[in-house]
Amino acid sequence: MSVAYARRLAAEFLGSLLLVCVVVGSGIAAEQLSPGNVGLQLLENSMATVFGLGVLILVFGPVSGAHFNPVVSVADWLLGRRRGTGVPGRELTGYIPAQIAGAIVGAVLANIMFDLPAGQISTHDRITSGHLVGEIVATAGLLAVIFALARTGRAALSAAAVGAYIGAAYWFTSSTSFANPAVTIGRIFSDTFAGIAPASAPGYIAAQILGAAIGLATIVWLYPDSATTADNVVVPHDGTSSATDTPALLDHRSTP
Repeated sequence: MSVAYARRLAAEFLGSLLLVCVVVGSGIAAEQLSPGNVGLQLLENSMATVFGLGVLILVFGPVSGAHFNPVVSVADWLLGRRRGTGVPGRELTGYIPAQIAGAIVGAVLANIMFDLPAGQISTHDRITSGHLVGEIVATAGLLAVIFALARTGRAALSAAAVGAYIGAAYWFTSSTSFANPAVTIGRIFSDTFAGIAPASAPGYIAAQILGAAIGLATIVWLYPDSATTADNVVVPHDGTSSATDTPALLDHRSTP
């Protein structure tokens, strides 16, 4: 494993960890600060997520692209695989486990910070047909925002735009916009406001995969040459920071 690739995996792990820590931790804080007021709890939770996600994209984006989301990584690979852009398949197999592991550790860390048992399993049943439709819409929109910004040369705005979209989707989707399989899995491990019961998670993840496919298909139809900018998802990033990297690991980072 090259040094630069290890850094990218670490960035995806830490970014996913901190993202779920923000989501779950702010959910716990919201429950404690505003007991019985679900609307205010959701406002507090969504605001923390918007700001936290924006900062995490800025911090980790230059290293790994700040995907923090398996469907984003898979879509990036699918879009760029023929052009040699985006995440190579050999790196994708590391990105996804790093994101999921980070998300789980993030939920556990949030539990610990608020003096709750570290090991929890959520009992928050979220599965309804409306919630599944909400996840399809939320994920399709997220993919469309990310890839449209990359294609139109505005990926530098992703921290603000992606954060704003997720913040809005907290409120306009019935599911409160998980839109991320890794985050969904991580939130199983906290029996709090932000948690999701294990029985609900597979349906959410299936809806997210379908939503990602719809979002990516929409972008490919609107922008047929989107593959040329897959390297810029979520933000432009550079894997050439180490002289020990082999050329094969560096080729996919240069935009044609």
